[in-house]
Amino acid sequence: MAGTTTGTDDGPPHRDTRPRSWLGGRIGSVEILAALLVLIVVLRGPLADLLAMPALATWTTVFVSVMMQAVPFLVFGVLLSALIAVFVPRSFWARALPKHPVLAVPVASAAGVVLPGCECGAVPIAGSLIRRGVTPAAALAFLLAAPAINPIVLTATAVAFPNNPEMVLARAVASLLVAMLMGWLWLRLGRADWIRLPRRPDLDGLPRGEAFWSAVRHDVVHAGGFLVVGAMAAATINVVVPARWLQTLADQPVLSILALAGLAVLLSICSEADAFVAASLSQFSLTARLAFLVVGPMVDLKLVAMQAGIFGRRFAARFAPATFTVAVAVAVVTGMVLL
Repeated sequence: MAGTTTGTDDGPPHRDTRPRSWLGGRIGSVEILAALLVLIVVLRGPLADLLAMPALATWTTVFVSVMMQAVPFLVFGVLLSALIAVFVPRSFWARALPKHPVLAVPVASAAGVVLPGCECGAVPIAGSLIRRGVTPAAALAFLLAAPAINPIVLTATAVAFPNNPEMVLARAVASLLVAMLMGWLWLRLGRADWIRLPRRPDLDGLPRGEAFWSAVRHDVVHAGGFLVVGAMAAATINVVVPARWLQTLADQPVLSILALAGLAVLLSICSEADAFVAASLSQFSLTARLAFLVVGPMVDLKLVAMQAGIFGRRFAARFAPATFTVAVAVAVVTGMVLL
């Protein structure tokens, strides 16, 4: 019966174990949001007392500041990324790139400028490029460059670092160099059997309008969720970690660079928003924060998981550590020259 069992003509019915709401439908984000709002109303007194505490007030101020600055860039980037992913023919990229793999790598890296989106959109697009016959080295260079050198990200970086405009150039140069070096490294050492050919059935076969909104919803939920986590982590670091500890770490050039590079991997912040988190870590040098900005869009937890899911675990296990090493080295050299 409806709501109790499901089945087909080819086998016996089985019990539907999916969670149900009290209205008889599935429990989803709307129900969860409604429950949270009810809890906030019921507990508004204790919550007001908590927010009056100095530490929590500081935490809230930092969190809201990061979110307010980052969300417009995140939303705009997701919308433009979805437009390109749905309305630009995938075969266009194969025709636009040089046939010779060595030349295709820098061209594909520079093509990242025209993809105003985060790494969440770059991974499936890179998979589509490989399916369309683009050499994997060029597709991977595009995957690394697109989230870091597109106009939305560079504009966000300029807004986040108004007193250090050289950060925009340093980020663009370092990210482009890493993308090209990793593409050429793949040509030298990469193997075709490390990549499992990807598919993206969630958009295949849908009308363009539906595919567009499906891509927008997917990227907003995923990227927005990680942005919230990153903003919470940045606020927590500013409140919980004593300032003298951060200053001690920041005073150690090597440790500060490695610490922020590792933090970028753990926080998994969308590239349209990471500049605002980096700017909030003002105790650290510009070079250390540059390492944060270069590593984050190329190697973080969500990106490694997406790469493993689309290209295969063998690929991710080799590609992510190599990218991290190259990104940190290039960021250090670029910081020494430009910052």
